Amino acid sequence: MSIYLIIGIVLWLYLVSVLKRAHVPAFLFIVGTAGLFFILIGFSNPYWVWFFTHSVINGVRWFGNLTGMSSVMNHYGLISINNPTNPLTMTIDYECSGVIETMAFISIVVFFPIFNRYEKAFFGIFGILWIYVLRLAIIITMVHFGGGQIFYLAHSIVGRVIFYILVIILYYNVFTYSQISHSLYQNFRSHFKRRSQS
Repeated sequence: MSIYLIIGIVLWLYLVSVLKRAHVPAFLFIVGTAGLFFILIGFSNPYWVWFFTHSVINGVRWFGNLTGMSSVMNHYGLISINNPTNPLTMTIDYECSGVIETMAFISIVVFFPIFNRYEKAFFGIFGILWIYVLRLAIIITMVHFGGGQIFYLAHSIVGRVIFYILVIILYYNVFTYSQISHSLYQNFRSHFKRRSQS
């Protein structure tokens, strides 16, 4: 670990504690979010890249088992997309792992003042699944039915457009409509509470 990262973490923790004691939530949100983002990015290689790569692959494994369209080689970070004419193997790398986008989203969720810690954990996990597993499921579906020749279109164009649309929808619903998303968490919690009681 870099000495600069350690110094940055100590300074950031001190600033966050000062702003919390001073009761200035706007500055706490800005400093907390920006600082946490840069700290998490500092840890991203190799720790977070490995974690997100394997998280995404396990989500895709579930999709592949459900549909039979793909299989994964977890140890190597590979997804094999089944196609009778032109099968394709895709590598999950730094870009596909979505570390930068995920760190930004998690940093905002952690310091967003409306949610309690359970809601922050819920929206953090929900956001990761929403963005990455859904995007890769669409890419796998396109390549499965269209063949390896449309991989560039599926991954670099359609996948990217879908990714940004999903991110906008997620940010809009989680942060703009906070009370609606707050009730989404409450409905999710009460649904599972009822199921466990019956």
